[in-house]
Amino acid sequence: MNKTIGILAHVDAGKTTFSEQLLYHTKSIKQRGRVDHQEAFLDHHALERQRGITVFADQAVMTYCDSTYYLIDNPGHVDFSSEMERSIQVLDYAIVLISAVEGIEGHTETVWQLLRKHNIPTFFFINKIDRIGADIDRVLEELQSEFSPDICEIADSFHPNKMNEEMIEFLAERDEQLLEQYMEEGYQPDLWLATMKKSIQNNQLFPCASGSALQDLGVSEFFDVFDQLTDTHFPEAEPFSGRVYKVRHEDNGTRITFIKALSGTLRVRDEINYSGGTEKITQIRKYNGQKFQAVDQVVAGELFAVVGLSKAAAGDGVGALTEKAVYEMVPTLKSKVNNETNLHIKEVLRCFQLLDAEDPSLAVTWDEHLQEIHIHVMGPIQLEVLKQVIQERFGFDVSFAEPNILYKETIETAVKGYGHFEPLGHYAEVHLTLEPAARNSGISFENTCHANDLPVGNQNLVRHHLFEKEHRGLLAGSPLTDVKVTLLTGRAHSKHTSGGDFREATIRALRQGLEKATNILLEPVYQFKIKVDVDQMGKVLADIQTAHGSFDPPMTEGNKAILTGKVPVATFMHYSTELVAFTQGKGRIHLNFGGYDRCHNEAEVIEKIAYNKDADPDYTSSSIFCSKGQGYSVPWDQVEGACHCSIFVEK
Repeated sequence: MNKTIGILAHVDAGKTTFSEQLLYHTKSIKQRGRVDHQEAFLDHHALERQRGITVFADQAVMTYCDSTYYLIDNPGHVDFSSEMERSIQVLDYAIVLISAVEGIEGHTETVWQLLRKHNIPTFFFINKIDRIGADIDRVLEELQSEFSPDICEIADSFHPNKMNEEMIEFLAERDEQLLEQYMEEGYQPDLWLATMKKSIQNNQLFPCASGSALQDLGVSEFFDVFDQLTDTHFPEAEPFSGRVYKVRHEDNGTRITFIKALSGTLRVRDEINYSGGTEKITQIRKYNGQKFQAVDQVVAGELFAVVGLSKAAAGDGVGALTEKAVYEMVPTLKSKVNNETNLHIKEVLRCFQLLDAEDPSLAVTWDEHLQEIHIHVMGPIQLEVLKQVIQERFGFDVSFAEPNILYKETIETAVKGYGHFEPLGHYAEVHLTLEPAARNSGISFENTCHANDLPVGNQNLVRHHLFEKEHRGLLAGSPLTDVKVTLLTGRAHSKHTSGGDFREATIRALRQGLEKATNILLEPVYQFKIKVDVDQMGKVLADIQTAHGSFDPPMTEGNKAILTGKVPVATFMHYSTELVAFTQGKGRIHLNFGGYDRCHNEAEVIEKIAYNKDADPDYTSSSIFCSKGQGYSVPWDQVEGACHCSIFVEK
């Protein structure tokens, strides 16, 4: 039986040490490494060992009883949440570590929310019970009150043949049919074990144990219970399907694509379909840490890597699976790359594009006009690590400008936009309706154009050009979002319309519509959850208001206040440091990306960015018409009267 398990936690909760113990007890490694000694099996990257944190979601293979386990040790620092989320989507089960001293910490809540979003069955291990201040009962109670009342403690000596009364009662309370059968026929080990497994798989039960990974207390006992309570079922007889969860490049440039097989069998030289087309698999590898073994085939349930897919990205479905994964952990900061070498900037860009393929959240962009590289990041620690990665992998130095907030733009009013492109020998006209859409819905497209007015192939070109890249708004040149675009009509010429004409007409129509609309600036916001002593609540609420945030009615638990709400990233991104200071480390804060909302200081941001909509080399609101063999420009506010498809011009 193949099982993919992930070890997740807040940074410094002991994930990697716990993973080392599992590998050692399953005889997958001969000697246990330690993070503080820079010798952990899974932290094999130099920068991970230097920093003592996990940066990359690396995997190991181990066998126990009748199962093969693919173990993924995930990053615990918030700046590497994107790497963690990509691996979560291929997990069969998750093990979340909680410190017996600190309890639930900020990033633990992020982990829990992601696991619930993706419906990953979850176990808990309360770690570090050997430390001064450890309190298992307090942490378990905290887990049950803040995460789920369905988190239950399992004894180290758990066995289905001798399940204790507490566990029997816990299950019976949640299953009336099981309770009735128990009352009539007594305890039946096989039935209760099957019920526990089903409840765990359905996310109705979350077992919890405790111990110390560093001192090797309770780890092997926990894993024995884990093995008894977990099952997987993958259809091997069906066509092959899988999910890409990671991309890496070797020193020679070979692209390695990591996949979880969800059904069927894949063999070397098989051709598989994915969003990038159809390509042949030239090699299949099974990785264990840094090392790999080439194999001829893999089956459902296995983690493996392939050579041969040139365009597959993390989240892509392959084979029979066509659905692409959607990720929630989105960067809210943008930074410029400063080239500190004699290398040509385009060579630096090539290296960043390799990193972009490995981590799509970087969203590397090239500004041709400014000759600059820009990247998206989660935070300053990620920039520090990225600088070191560039030096180690590519041998040159870069630095990064101070990160700026990633703003977006949308519209408040519905308008029609018209674009015409007719220099000599070219012809295309596009009419669009732009309407405001629900917040955080992105760009959507509808087509009401009749084929008699514009051939279907040209209609598809309009849609393609709307989605081929992000489009800039008028206020700050920020990406346009939350807009519904409808194609009304258009016109082509059987002789003069050529490649690129509809790109020009579509972008001009979009831009011309924006000129007439009421445009607004959006900023990223956090959904926050803050827990402090009741007597500190007043200060926190005042800080939230000062930061232009909003909050829900406060809740109290004993002498603790729990505050939730929304607040701009720009004003709150450093608040965790302030909270730690005035609560003497006792306050807890969880910040989760909460989408985009109206910018609290729109005028100030627009002035600071100083975007000139009339001087953008990639966008123009005017249209090109032709008269007597000469092309001429028509300003955006005069285009409607000159359009050829006048039926859709507003009167």
